[in-house]
Amino acid sequence: MTGLRYVYAVCRPFKAPLQSQLTGVAGDPPRLLVHHDLVAVVSHVPERDFAEGPLHAHLEDLDWLSETARAHQGVIDALTVVTTPLPLRLATVFRDDSGVRTMLEAREADFCRTLDRLTGRVEWGVKVYVETEPPGDDAPAEEPAKATSGRDYLRRRSTRVRAHEDQWQRAEEFASGLHETLSGFAEDSRLHPPQNAKLSGAAGRNVLNAAYLVPRAVSEEFVELVDRTKGEVPGMRVELTGPWAAYSFAGEKP
Repeated sequence: MTGLRYVYAVCRPFKAPLQSQLTGVAGDPPRLLVHHDLVAVVSHVPERDFAEGPLHAHLEDLDWLSETARAHQGVIDALTVVTTPLPLRLATVFRDDSGVRTMLEAREADFCRTLDRLTGRVEWGVKVYVETEPPGDDAPAEEPAKATSGRDYLRRRSTRVRAHEDQWQRAEEFASGLHETLSGFAEDSRLHPPQNAKLSGAAGRNVLNAAYLVPRAVSEEFVELVDRTKGEVPGMRVELTGPWAAYSFAGEKP
């Protein structure tokens, strides 16, 4: 089959088969390209969409980008079930197999070091949200306007401000304590910027957005550790995602 080569990930050779019905970007099933002690997971993609010019235009198309990202992630997820993949950036494309092999040759030492560190490990994501918060300065006054003195107004406003500050202090203490506990259990951790609620669509305010590198063998214990914190503090929501390929620890951006 002709076309450019789309590369999803690099990994060590593995024997377990991928899902029989797995398709990748542009609907082409992924295949394995072996080079020394490394494997590049690739599929064919049409030049009309993935040559430099068309690709640049497509990356501005959110629908196309979302579809491509889903197909890319589907292959990474399938690989994570059977091996430890080192995910490459979305839309990593080469002219042919020779170009992929040249890339593997040039980066072989780095790939091998990273895979040695990640083999047998997965990434778990943990987020903490503050679900409710006291009314802010722009909230409707609690007291009837005609019945309030200036002193009353200042006192009640001060109470609201203190309640707001106390809640965020509790949230920060809870998030910091949880991160410290989980980091002590995991082999490595990464703190990511809090998510923007308008972009993520998640309810509440994100106060912890972290990733943890955990050996597969103790992942069940890690999940139980996180589960025990859920509901521990009223108004805090803890979300666990994974297991994922170790994007946050691979030295590559998804």
